[in-house]
Amino acid sequence: MKEIALDDLTQYTGQLIGHSPWKHISQEMIQAFADATGDHQWIHVDVERAKAESPWNSPVAHGFLTVSLIPQLNQGVIHTTGASATINYGLNKLRFPSAVKSGSDVRTEVILKDVKTVDKDRVLATFQTTVQIRDEDRPACVAESLVMYVR
Repeated sequence: MKEIALDDLTQYTGQLIGHSPWKHISQEMIQAFADATGDHQWIHVDVERAKAESPWNSPVAHGFLTVSLIPQLNQGVIHTTGASATINYGLNKLRFPSAVKSGSDVRTEVILKDVKTVDKDRVLATFQTTVQIRDEDRPACVAESLVMYVR
């Protein structure tokens, strides 16, 4: 994990900040997400049918499960000091190039794209966040994640 002072953050614009630790995506996690959101589409929760009929020959994680892990994973990449609060401010340009099969491991690759001072108390950072799948060429998710830092 890289520790960066909020006042120094702009110096890292355009740079790779780092990679998060790998996180395992279990079928139990996928089922819990389905239960929490009400999205019980068979490609996610019907293991036997997904193995037999889906294009991935496996159940896959919901795209929104994958994207919901970005804040947690990115906390393992960067810690910004000098902020009293770090707020998930949203996403830009969200895409899901590849599905995450149940049993896969994912991590984020984080590049700082932009830093803007909003006012004397707030700084908005834009990170290019790519969710990578272990041993896969294509990423699971690519997004610009926005983080509002409050002094």
